[in-house]
Amino acid sequence: MFNELVHRYERELFRYLARYLGDPSLAEDVFQNTFLQIHLKRGLYEDGRPFRPWLYAIATHQAVDTLRKVGRHPTVSLDQRLAPAQADSESGSLLDMLVNDDSGPLADLQEQERQQWVRDSIERLPDSLRQTLILAYHQDLKYREIADILKIPVGTVKSRLHAALAKLQQMARTAHRDGKD
Repeated sequence: MFNELVHRYERELFRYLARYLGDPSLAEDVFQNTFLQIHLKRGLYEDGRPFRPWLYAIATHQAVDTLRKVGRHPTVSLDQRLAPAQADSESGSLLDMLVNDDSGPLADLQEQERQQWVRDSIERLPDSLRQTLILAYHQDLKYREIADILKIPVGTVKSRLHAALAKLQQMARTAHRDGKD
């Protein structure tokens, strides 16, 4: 049963940890610690409750502890491209900054700069907003799952996402204005 859980969640959880920590070797360590903690705390799991939020809560706590120990903040990898259907439906959103259909060295450089700007901007968000944003947009978790992982009400999840996007939009406007001056 334990091996089945590891196999079922390994890719998804490792991707989350690698994004959150910004370092695949740290992510591997935290991944192993997470499943060690799940094994040690299996008696605390309440039958009938969804497993995934419990798993993510333990993984997130392990990641935060690891970052504290190494003395740095998490970084976010936003290098992945959106599916074409998503890019069309989200025209004008911050995520569109990651998609570039142009070709050539200048377009590639501009794309890299946009991606770096988004990563840097997300890094500057307060921890609570950054965590919520990563869980919602990169792990594609539902509000209820995020609420269970972070042990906060669903309304707080929604307000944190709204605040994170508002802060990112404000940063984008400031960067755009400063770039023109």
